[in-house]
Amino acid sequence: MSEKIALITGASRGLGAAVAEELAAEGWHVIAVARTVGALEELDDRIKARGGHATLAPMDVTETDAMRHLCRSIHDRWGRLDLWVHTAIHVPPMTPADHLDEKDWAKVVATGITAPGILIPFISPLLQASGAGTAVHVDDPNAGKFLAAYAAAKSAQRALFASWAAETAKTARPRVISFTPAPMATATRARFYPGEDRTVLARPADQAARLLAAVMELEQAGG
Repeated sequence: MSEKIALITGASRGLGAAVAEELAAEGWHVIAVARTVGALEELDDRIKARGGHATLAPMDVTETDAMRHLCRSIHDRWGRLDLWVHTAIHVPPMTPADHLDEKDWAKVVATGITAPGILIPFISPLLQASGAGTAVHVDDPNAGKFLAAYAAAKSAQRALFASWAAETAKTARPRVISFTPAPMATATRARFYPGEDRTVLARPADQAARLLAAVMELEQAGG
């Protein structure tokens, strides 16, 4: 039980990758889930360069059977999870609400709403098995013109995790928290604000350190 186990869904880039790197550097064993094999391999190289280690899971979070198999494999190998950080999201092109593309909308719903709803029942028992497991929902209150699909998915996630947090508040089995990073220089934000000065934005690595500090503070407080 000395090595802590973390699952990062959406780990190939941005905040998810930064969290994976930060955790691995702190001695956690990271299970990194993303669809893009090349990006996962690059992440693994960076983790190894810092002395950490990870298990790569090139999977799509929208594939229920794959997620079921992943969680069963985690149970069989480690018997628990100490941390789950969910960052996976589909980012559609900016468009007016009355011009939403049907295929883009379906991907947004599958990745942003259906996937976490399916993952929670799979992952919750693994977090409970650790005795002090934590689930982290990465929030983004960003909304406004041309962001209807993205904002809708994030709003649904917020409600889903808020309900789970309320249900487990007394037992903390598991602890469920939301984390809102500062605006970051990521590919996701660049799609929304292509002309923005990226030098004034936060680094994903710094926000990953903030997230890990929040998790550690919770663990030390025992709440």
